Amino acid sequence: MSQNAEHENFASVEEIYQHLLARAPEHRMVPRLDAVQLAVSALGDPHRSAPVVQVTGTNGKTSTARMVESLLLAHDLRVGRYTSPHLERVTERISIDGEPVPDETFVRIYGEIAPYLDLVDRHLEADGAPRLTYFEILTVLAFAVFADEPVDVMVLEVGIGGAWDATTVADAAVSVVTPVDLDHTDILGETVAEIAREKAGIIKPEGFLVSSAQQPGAAQVLLDRARELGVPFRFEGVEFSVTARSTAVGGQVITVQGLAAEYPELMLPLFGAHQAQNAAVAIAAVEALLGGGDKPLNPELVAQGLGAVSSPGRLELARTAPPVILDAAHNPHGLLASAAAVREAFTFSKLNLVVGVLREKDVEAMVRVLADEYHEVDLELWCTASHSPRAVAPDELAEIAVDMGFDEDAVHVAERLDDACAAAIQDAAAREQFDGAVLVTGSITVVGEARALLGL
Repeated sequence: MSQNAEHENFASVEEIYQHLLARAPEHRMVPRLDAVQLAVSALGDPHRSAPVVQVTGTNGKTSTARMVESLLLAHDLRVGRYTSPHLERVTERISIDGEPVPDETFVRIYGEIAPYLDLVDRHLEADGAPRLTYFEILTVLAFAVFADEPVDVMVLEVGIGGAWDATTVADAAVSVVTPVDLDHTDILGETVAEIAREKAGIIKPEGFLVSSAQQPGAAQVLLDRARELGVPFRFEGVEFSVTARSTAVGGQVITVQGLAAEYPELMLPLFGAHQAQNAAVAIAAVEALLGGGDKPLNPELVAQGLGAVSSPGRLELARTAPPVILDAAHNPHGLLASAAAVREAFTFSKLNLVVGVLREKDVEAMVRVLADEYHEVDLELWCTASHSPRAVAPDELAEIAVDMGFDEDAVHVAERLDDACAAAIQDAAAREQFDGAVLVTGSITVVGEARALLGL
């Protein structure tokens, strides 16, 4: 196959997915928007077919995007949601009304846009630039699917950063920034302020900024950018907040002071203070989109929308006897929030960790958080890996774990994830007082494969 005929006809989602994987992977972002702009222009600007809520940040992006989607669905709007990465199948990234795009639609739309992608590739190669990347093509495909449906609103999760992310080719009506912390420092910058500058790139003229509570350096960067563009801005803890929260069976009950009204006693079927904060951000974002932040939402619809939220792989209870919790916390900041939520929502005196981490992450800091946060319980660790070629080898991870404070006798190496899960679950189930639990965490790829192994 010549490079000028890269996009041939494919009969299945899996064929397309494997074909795209041969391109630049999504964790190697090309700092450009011109390539995506060429593609969407060739397709008639599908990224402008509906208003956009764009979500960036270090943690909480996917959960917040799913909450925004659910709230909009409760208001009888047709919603296209684009999130990444996927847990099990690539179609999860492009959702219509909360459901992954049908395989037939994915294949059909890709076939329709393929000739235009070929033209863009040729243009880029003629200029000595890299071809469209895996993530760029998926983003363009999402825009095309949403225009084809069509949807009333697009909810777009940034892949990495913001300023140069492929999703930023769209002009967001509402730009959402979840908590900013250190991650992807090799690409985005070594300080929170530098990373915030990249993420502030999603803020557009005539838009609206809704932000989680931020560290001072990040908050100042976002404020400066919003003021520079003359964009209204609202921050959690200042203009809106969670005012009450209590644990409940299957989640928590929260009261949110939004931008325009208070929304009391909302059932949120997710665990953790961080998810309550994400819910407040999502409510404020929808208030901004539907009423400019000045008009209250229908409280019954807010309750309906939040009550229907799910976020697979985010503190997800996969089994109950013993409790098996899956959480795709993939950086130190995320693991801290996860640990607080696990301790709050579950009771156990023995915790078996099943952990796999990708190499580009701050592995030592992540393992240190796990050792520190769970030091008060009987703790064992199974070091394993997903099938990702970027996964840290289990034996290497085990060495790091011992260096970071884990008891050497409590650290196990399992080359296969299924063996690690089976051993950890069997050990927890054997506890005489039935107070053992299992937490599978460390990378999204590990959690995705664990979901499949556990039949979710």
